[in-house]
Amino acid sequence: MSLAHPRVVIAPWTYGFIVALAMWIATTVYSGLGSAGSTLSAALAFGAFSVTVGTGQMLVIASGPGNIDLSVPSVMALAAYVSMTIMHESNSMTAPGLLAALAVGAVAGALNFLAITALRLPPIIATLAWSFVFQSFTFNFGGEATLKPPEILSWFAVWRVGGVQAMPVAVMILTLVMMIVLRRSVFGRQLLAAGQSERAADLAGVEVGRVRLTAYMLCGTAAALTGFLLSGFTGGAALNMGDTYLMESIAVVVLGGTSVAGGQANPLGIWGAALFFNLMATMLNTFHFEAGVRFLLTGVLIILIVAIAPRARGS
Repeated sequence: MSLAHPRVVIAPWTYGFIVALAMWIATTVYSGLGSAGSTLSAALAFGAFSVTVGTGQMLVIASGPGNIDLSVPSVMALAAYVSMTIMHESNSMTAPGLLAALAVGAVAGALNFLAITALRLPPIIATLAWSFVFQSFTFNFGGEATLKPPEILSWFAVWRVGGVQAMPVAVMILTLVMMIVLRRSVFGRQLLAAGQSERAADLAGVEVGRVRLTAYMLCGTAAALTGFLLSGFTGGAALNMGDTYLMESIAVVVLGGTSVAGGQANPLGIWGAALFFNLMATMLNTFHFEAGVRFLLTGVLIILIVAIAPRARGS
């Protein structure tokens, strides 16, 4: 009688972490052991922004099929310009500036949802249309000028405690909180229920509209927070500061294990995908690949990860 060996199944959301680890090792071997710490530190710092904005996008995508927010880059820039204008480089105005940024994000999310429900527009159209409106507001706020942040915000963006960057740790705490919210809170269960089946959720007494409104508002708030923090990290608010986060905010969510069909979300997986993107960029730059080749390899690697990741039964 032969004994069957237990099959080891690797969760799809861990693939980002595995590939990111391989890239970090490859970059370290090529550049020398002395670069290991700085490479990982940079990936965590930049990854924190991707995770923050991706967490908000995750909530929208998980709320049901077709739900997405393409206004994220414009909300980031608008919130950054509004907050920088209010703070006017004054440390004492940092708290009001942060509150203003978060308010901008929440209102933007509500406007997105209002266009979807009141005008019966597909989310991809409604959020794209609002993105142009938000972009126009941003231009009127500051034009093409770069608005500088207060010194305390710039300090926090690079602050280290015992050699460990504080901002990525703060975002890790945010991820932990979101995991608890999705698994333990009423809102989390209702969000996933609405994403799995709107009709079933409605029959179960879930106010699907309210849940999705909250998801869009939280997505806008997360984008606004990202813009606020990114302004401190990069030295100011700029019109194009959110451009790279349009597709990346979606990619990190999907590669992180959240279903585009809704009803499933994985906050922790976003970290693996974010590290994958940032360490891949570092590795390809270290190996001196040209921009065209970097884009090609990026696409190929994403396709390979999605293709080889095991599917859940019935999918």
